[in-house]
Amino acid sequence: MKSLLSVSSDAKTRKGEAKGFLTGILYLAPSTVSGRNVCPFASPACHAACLYSAGRGAFSNVQKSRVEKTKAYFSNKALFLSTLSDNIASLIAKSTKASMRPAVRLNGTSDIAWEKSGLMDQFPAVPFYDYTKNPLRFAEFLAGKLPKNYRLTFSRSETNEAQCLEFLSKGGNVSVVFRKSLPKVWKGYPVVNGDETDLRFLDPKGVVVGLVAKGKAKADVSGFVVD
Repeated sequence: MKSLLSVSSDAKTRKGEAKGFLTGILYLAPSTVSGRNVCPFASPACHAACLYSAGRGAFSNVQKSRVEKTKAYFSNKALFLSTLSDNIASLIAKSTKASMRPAVRLNGTSDIAWEKSGLMDQFPAVPFYDYTKNPLRFAEFLAGKLPKNYRLTFSRSETNEAQCLEFLSKGGNVSVVFRKSLPKVWKGYPVVNGDETDLRFLDPKGVVVGLVAKGKAKADVSGFVVD
């Protein structure tokens, strides 16, 4: 468990480097792949369209590593969090050396309540961000109960659109997957291009984060992908 964070490992986070941010992402084995459920609010279509096997995740050694990380998290959380803290400190040092700012996303392929870990408080100058389908977590975020340096974006699925609209009406941001291109407006709310970078903490409030369907999601007919 020397290195839990992936840095400069995918095209989307590398786009953020052009804006001066070096991002570290924690990729676990999603849903129940590891035998433990790290995505308790995932919808059926979310399971089916998961990008877990996209990019480097298509390689068996990468998938094995993610399963091992997930099992390590549940078997010894204290050691896991200590290692993760060391990784974040290393990311800060690396970003400083490169004259960049660090950013951390701990739910690359999971939906864990990391606000309870103490990591955000340990590194108050570092922006943390995640997507979530957990309405309880997102409601707490909107109520200002999460660490000030932790930004959440609520993820729409085929089963939670009503919650999405409620959260948008309260100034929250919601990610929506669209079929082939992004509209300028969805349900009366402005759409920003979420594929340009992964830096969700830079988004204005009360917007839809538009994402174009990728991988298995391109064939979705459940309503998870918006036409």
